[in-house]
Amino acid sequence: MKKILNRSSALLAVLSALALQAHAADIAAGRALVEKYNCASCHGKDYNSPIDPSYPKLAGQHADYLKHALTAYRRGDTAMNGRTNAIMSAQAKPLTDKDINNIAAYLHSLPGSLVLEK
Repeated sequence: MKKILNRSSALLAVLSALALQAHAADIAAGRALVEKYNCASCHGKDYNSPIDPSYPKLAGQHADYLKHALTAYRRGDTAMNGRTNAIMSAQAKPLTDKDINNIAAYLHSLPGSLVLEK
């Protein structure tokens, strides 16, 4: 019985590690995507100085927030919890979940000027 539990534990550990690798975001792929979709044209070349003050700073932003926002833009205004913005909705429509994870990981990895407390 003990042998079976040890083997089961080892198998579970290996499967967990593989699952984490499968879901791990690829920062390099995220960088390629933000370049492909020319995100810098609105959010600034460093993603920290948008061309319009109403546009968000993306560099250093929390990955979970970025994932949520891109997913909501992809849903559009007709879906529950969707976001409306003609430009962002068009940019987000072709993105897969993997693309969104990679973009969020890349932008999160950048140095940002977000202020959490004063």
